[in-house]
Amino acid sequence: MQLQRPSTVLARSSRSALQVRCVAQPRVKCAVAPAKPRETNLMSTAVPLFTLAAAGGLADTFYSALEPSATYFKTLDLPEALIHWGHPGNMAVVLFAMGGYGAAYLGWQIRTSNDAAVLEKARDMHPKLAAGMFFFFALGATGGMMSLIMQDRPIFESPHVWTGLAGLALLGVQSVLPLAFASGSGEARTAHAYLGSSIMALFLVHAALGLNLGLSF
Repeated sequence: MQLQRPSTVLARSSRSALQVRCVAQPRVKCAVAPAKPRETNLMSTAVPLFTLAAAGGLADTFYSALEPSATYFKTLDLPEALIHWGHPGNMAVVLFAMGGYGAAYLGWQIRTSNDAAVLEKARDMHPKLAAGMFFFFALGATGGMMSLIMQDRPIFESPHVWTGLAGLALLGVQSVLPLAFASGSGEARTAHAYLGSSIMALFLVHAALGLNLGLSF
């Protein structure tokens, strides 16, 4: 009886040692394993904004809405040059005629000129041409997307489309600012003038991006 006790104690101690070793090894592995997936997640944050929008279904929505009209226009056998450069040509006229002269030049004439005849003309034409600029840019955005679809090109894989949509959104804000002119403080007029100039600068960048897009294919 007395000789069996030491062996029992040794057996228990050896089992305890084995149990500690078996538990200790998985803990080390669990602490090291997550390092690689975390690095992969950080790399995925560099996805461009337009890719996220396309993945979210925005491109599919526009494509589904415009594809029937684009298919119809394809059946008309329009000249390839018209399909490719028609949108840029029309938008250039709107940008420089309605935007450059009507919105920018006449708008600053209202702020800086002391000539009564110049002021009268500017106050009459400036809001009309600015409204026309907004309308034709909105119409042209639809035409530009349709042109890309007709040429089997993706809609949202160029910064050109994002500068255009941002410009349209800012033009919407710009059109609301005159409602605050009645306050007489002058701050709304100043904001309107400088925001309009910033929008024109944005559309110049937009035009350069559009030219680059047109030359890319």
